[in-house]
This record gives sequence, structure tokens and C-alpha cells, in this order.
Amino acid sequence: MNILLTCAGRRNYLVNYFKEALGGKGKVYTVNSTAEATSMLVADGAFVAPPLYEDGYINYLIKICRQYQVDLLVSLFDMELPILANNKRRFDNIGVVVAVSDPEVIDICNDKTQTSCFAKRLGLEAPFITTSIDKAIQKITEGSINFPLFIKPRWGMGSIAMQRAETLDELPVLFAKVQRDLKESYLVHYPQLDPNASVIIQSQANGQEYGLDIINDFEGNYVATFVKRKLAMRSGETDGAVTENVPALEDLGAKIGKELGHIGNLDADVFWDGNNRILLEMNARLGGGYPFSHMAGANLPKAYLDWTNGKVADNKDLSITIGAKGFKGLKIIKNNKMNRIF
Repeated sequence: MNILLTCAGRRNYLVNYFKEALGGKGKVYTVNSTAEATSMLVADGAFVAPPLYEDGYINYLIKICRQYQVDLLVSLFDMELPILANNKRRFDNIGVVVAVSDPEVIDICNDKTQTSCFAKRLGLEAPFITTSIDKAIQKITEGSINFPLFIKPRWGMGSIAMQRAETLDELPVLFAKVQRDLKESYLVHYPQLDPNASVIIQSQANGQEYGLDIINDFEGNYVATFVKRKLAMRSGETDGAVTENVPALEDLGAKIGKELGHIGNLDADVFWDGNNRILLEMNARLGGGYPFSHMAGANLPKAYLDWTNGKVADNKDLSITIGAKGFKGLKIIKNNKMNRIF
């Protein structure tokens, strides 16, 4: 079996996880927009793709899949998900399983306003969110929300362009700054972007932050939830975590997974104060918090292989050891495989 990881970036550890899961019985290829990415250096073969929003992008991926007999495609970038979701049939027609959820699911996860509505529909707590400065000021004046307030792109990720407002005077200034920063970022290409409502103001969530890996199989059936208490963050990504047994959050994961019917892993950020469960964000892919689940004994790459082959995943690959603590570090990877990047 051969695997293609798209928009792989610096996630060299995921390349290695999939290579280990294959056990030498297949290749792991990566695609990225630039060759200067560590995932490209550890893959069995790597390809520099055209820009994500060019018309020929999907054709390029299909060409790679055909030429290298790819069986499974896994995307690692939120911006790419809606593009792949809307083209899954083209990959199905050449026998490639694309581990991406339906477009409606991607929209709920990528659009923070839809995420908030989804949380409320499930009876969950969610931070106050609005695209209107006037509405935010009204809520502050009423005393229903308090500073700090977070200003960010509505379809943002990785804390890109995010600002923190502490006063009423700062609010319009920082709102305008996020609008400017958004226009200069790659987010401006997002297909669902609404120029008139592209920036949100969000209240602060209280409690301890947790990361959930909510697992569904490739038929959208709920399988498991891995709960991790976050110990450190860097650029919007989990940098340190410990696995914990929190039944209330495991139940939350089950509720989300069954309602969404997503495909594969869903990375969710929630806050928990012992009483209230606040859903902040969801990413419908293998997220930056997954390595801590893998460290604790999970093996989603192996489960992905089983599901691609129409098999039932092994329970041991879908469970974790409680109390496993870890932190991300830096490792220099020597660039000695440029001949394998095309």
C-alpha cells in the first residue's frame, strides 16, 4: 500500500508514523508547496505541487496518485480540506481513498461561527462570537462579556493574525489590523471567505484547556476519544500535553463524533472547569496534538491502513495509556535527500 500526505509541511513525525505502520510494505510520499519542509526530507518520495488554489492542483495530485499507485491520501492542512472534499469522487474513480470528511463537515469545522452554532445545537457551551464591533461593544456595555477579547480571522488557524484586545479603545484598532493582516495572508484564498464578515471577535473561554482526538472510522462511525490536558502551546498548536481520563470530555467527544459523522481524526479544543464544557475549535484532520496520543499508545496511521483495506481496526491502536506526558522539541534534519524531491 502506498500513501500520499498532502500539504505535509513540517509534520515529519507523521511521515515516520505512517512508514512504521506500513512496516516496509509500501511507500509514504509527500506533497508540499515548497521543498523547504522537513516532511519532504524523510518521505520515500516528495513532490513540490503547484499553488493550492490553482486550477491544476487536483489534476497534479491525481497524476501523482496514478504514477505512484497511491491507495490512501491524507491531508494535513485545513485550507486544503474543502478542495479535496469537493473532489473526492475524482479520486474514488481511480481507486484512491481520500481520508477527508464531507464538505458540510469541513464548513462546520473551518468556520468559527458555524462551530459556535454547532456547539449550541448540541447543548454545549461556546464562547460569545460576532463579526460586528458594535455588537461586541453592546455586550461589553451590558456586562454580559468581559475583556480580554480575541480578534481573529473567521476561517483562521494556527493563531494566524490573531490579536488580543484589553480595552474598548483597542477593539476597533486591532479589528482593522486583523482585517489588513488577513488580506496579506494565505487565508485570503479560502473559497468560502466572506469579505464583509471575515473577522470575528470572540470572548475568552475559562477553565483548563484540553485537546481531544475524536476518532471515527472511514464510514463516519464513532470509535473513540483521546483526552489530553494541554501543558504548553506554541503558535496555536499543542506543544506539551498529558493524557487523562475525563469521562465528561470522552462523552463530549462521542457526542460530537456521532453528530458530525466525520472521517478519521477530528482535533477539538475544549475548556473544562469541572462543570462546563466549552467547545472552542475543531479541525477535521490529524492535528498538532495527535503526537501525544501516539506517544501514549494510539496508532491512527495503522487504523487508517486497516480502514482503507476495509478491515476493522485493532482496539489496541484505538486506545491510550493514561498519564503519558510529553513535550515537542526541535531536531535538525540534514538536507541530503534533495534527489528524491520532484
